[in-house]
Amino acid sequence: MSLPVCPWPVAGLYAAAWALGAGVALARLRHLPELPEGRPRGLDRVTLCVPARDEGKDLAKALDSWLAQDYPALAILVVDDGSTDATPAILAARAAAHPERLRVLRNDHLPPGWLGKNHALDLASRQPEALAAQWLLFADADVQAPPDLLSRSLAWLEAHPADLLALIPAVDTESFIERAFLPWVTLGLIWAIDFRRVPEPGAWAHCGVGAFTLVRRAAYDAVQGHAGEPMAVIDDMGLAQRVKAAGFVNRVAQGGPALHLRMYHGLGELVRSMRKNALPFAVLVPLVPLSVLAVLAASLGPALLALAGRPWAGLAVWALVTALVALVQRRLTGRRCDGAWAFWPLSGPLMAWGILWTLGDRLRGVNHWRGRDVRL
Repeated sequence: MSLPVCPWPVAGLYAAAWALGAGVALARLRHLPELPEGRPRGLDRVTLCVPARDEGKDLAKALDSWLAQDYPALAILVVDDGSTDATPAILAARAAAHPERLRVLRNDHLPPGWLGKNHALDLASRQPEALAAQWLLFADADVQAPPDLLSRSLAWLEAHPADLLALIPAVDTESFIERAFLPWVTLGLIWAIDFRRVPEPGAWAHCGVGAFTLVRRAAYDAVQGHAGEPMAVIDDMGLAQRVKAAGFVNRVAQGGPALHLRMYHGLGELVRSMRKNALPFAVLVPLVPLSVLAVLAASLGPALLALAGRPWAGLAVWALVTALVALVQRRLTGRRCDGAWAFWPLSGPLMAWGILWTLGDRLRGVNHWRGRDVRL
């Protein structure tokens, strides 16, 4: 099979776009600070708020890592948001073993006008432990942290004052499709956020991360917390944007490889996750055809160039992006090269599939996650 010969200017423009993208990604990565060793001089109270809905696969290891934090002024609140798997049993066992640090809340009712995660975090933030804290830490139920992470984060904040700190985690990948697809998602995050400008007052750049967002209680209250945007699909980024727009300081640093999580277990979970996150804003729905074409062109370009008489151009772009993925993954995860990274072009069709599936949900007026349809 062959296509009409691609004009050199078109092939060159495609290659130049990827070269520019690689340059931007590497430049932004250089401005992502790492957390040094250290302990804070003060002892502010911190309350960790964790939403959990059917998280039985990863919850035990994640929760054990937070219970092992060496920072003494830490309380942990986990909201079991109607789980039907092993989550309640895991939480009950940990709560019985660590009553001084962990408390579990069960919630089986989602009020209208809320997404489940936002409501769970709002519920946790209204508990006595959270109301008495100087800092609230929001982390997903699958995130694992080293014992000194909170101490190092607070020590770094003493040297670099801020009101909201987000840490970029390492993403664990096991199945082939996870290893091929998720590094592409990480590249998208780096392209979307100018780390250098996140702390700058007045700059649009902002960052909140589901794996670790530490926010000063006063800043959280000033923007009405999660109640200020109860239907936000990307709640962590939305919170960071509102906190920064209110005049507070937002910072971002590297948390991985020590801070890490396995986001999805295989193809099914990966695609289903896009039903929640792929089209976070209503304004994106009319742009779906353009988005799908752009994603497919970006990912399948090397193969299309080879079929259109420009194999060397296609090979050059494929090699460039593979090397870029390897450099980024090496920095964030510490892993050696993985042959699955070379299959990054498969990410485009998979992402297009997820976008189109999400479009069906949005046309029905719902957001779907973990077996729950929420009316938008």
